[in-house]
Amino acid sequence: MVRIAVEREEGVVNSTGSLSVNTGKYTGRSPDDRFIVFDDKTRDTIDWGKINHQFPSDKFEKLLEKMKKFVDDKELYVFDGFVGADPANRLPIRVINDHVWQSMFSRNLFIRPTKEELENHEPEFTILCINDFVAVPEVDGTRTDVFILIDLTRKIVLIGGTEYAGEMKKSMFGVMNFLLPERGIFPMHCSANIGKKGDTALFFGLSGTGKTTLSADPNRSLIGDDEHGWSDNGTFNFEGGCYAKCINLSKEAEPEIWNAIKPGAVLENVVLKDNVPDYDDNTLTENTRVAYPLDFIPGAVIPSVGGNPKVIVFLTADALGVLPPVSRLTREGAMFHFISGYTSKLAGTERGIKEPKSVFSECFGAPFMPRPASVYAKLLGEKIDKHNTVVYLVNTGWSGGPYGIGKRIKIKYSRAMVTAALSGALDTVEYRHDDLFNLDIPTEVDGVPPEILDSKNTWDDKDLYESSAKKLAEMFIENFKRFENVSPDIIAAGPKATQ
Repeated sequence: MVRIAVEREEGVVNSTGSLSVNTGKYTGRSPDDRFIVFDDKTRDTIDWGKINHQFPSDKFEKLLEKMKKFVDDKELYVFDGFVGADPANRLPIRVINDHVWQSMFSRNLFIRPTKEELENHEPEFTILCINDFVAVPEVDGTRTDVFILIDLTRKIVLIGGTEYAGEMKKSMFGVMNFLLPERGIFPMHCSANIGKKGDTALFFGLSGTGKTTLSADPNRSLIGDDEHGWSDNGTFNFEGGCYAKCINLSKEAEPEIWNAIKPGAVLENVVLKDNVPDYDDNTLTENTRVAYPLDFIPGAVIPSVGGNPKVIVFLTADALGVLPPVSRLTREGAMFHFISGYTSKLAGTERGIKEPKSVFSECFGAPFMPRPASVYAKLLGEKIDKHNTVVYLVNTGWSGGPYGIGKRIKIKYSRAMVTAALSGALDTVEYRHDDLFNLDIPTEVDGVPPEILDSKNTWDDKDLYESSAKKLAEMFIENFKRFENVSPDIIAAGPKATQ
């Protein structure tokens, strides 16, 4: 008989009143240990390959039974709630944990039901996340003792061997990304906010590119910071909370996140000094995090839904330091950069990443997109056409040189560029065309030094800039060759080949 524990002491309550926890050996996702069960439902619908790994259905069943026996007579914590703020498209879930702080995390990140909803709650999907259970690879069929297994037929997610709580939220993100396209809904790895006039904006980007920071705007209301759907009725958040990075967090630069770290929030792997969080200390990991409910952000939209977006911002962190800080994309250019999903993996977000590494992650979220990129790209194109949405590419990465030579573009400059895009100020300024990257770049942005807008001007070694820029252009072109049946107009909207 499984007993549901009421309370169990874990972690340390720090000076902010939040709970500080250490996730141990694993301080980021384990993408190579994530599998999707291969069966009739997934055989022809999943984009199998280096990201979406197959797992046998019979092995899943055996591992599930082993986990059930393991938790028998153990204290467990159960959270019942939802993924999806839109009542017409939400997914009822149940999360079962063996660590109380992870149940707190689930309560913070997923959508909490009302008392009435809880009484009639019937979960469609279950997450069984047992940190203390480890797999035996040669017996269980996993790669290591860590595993994240998604069964879309049984509607169960199994997680074991890792205490990194982000595996739970990203597993359910992957589930929604599989389910929603069948309903004509565009699932997105993006943050979203809404202005005082009701204008909704979306921010696409992988971890560390600034989705959370730039969407937490004191002059706009936050819909959500990471995962959303876009239906015919508008935008809706998948989650009920935020999972923000804390490394180098400051009250001046990110006041909304700073003030959300209070009783009820969960700090992951943030070093404490005399019980005070030191956000500049990366001893444990660069991927320090805080999980808090959405209503910890003043003025957050509850329930977290918005209209059809007027502006979309693609965020990239270019470690080569050559992409312009901001540029406006054509419809075809937006499709090209969405399919490409160029960015740099930053230290700490995955095991083994010690310094930025240039990557292409289609749809700005390939690790979480189980279907082929063309499925999501088609949905984006349809939405842009239907709602006349304007798309910008914003580089929050390096300027003045590549990683190790240049510096990260200041948050205040990135925020000024985003503000100009959302306010319509970039609709009236002059643009220059960059022939190599095939981008239209504004010549002025209020609050940003003009020389910053031309990446080449920030480099001391202009020849090195030229060679680095040509290298990146060729990387874009080479990467795009793997996408079949793409319109020539979309291909032509990308960078140009160099001689």
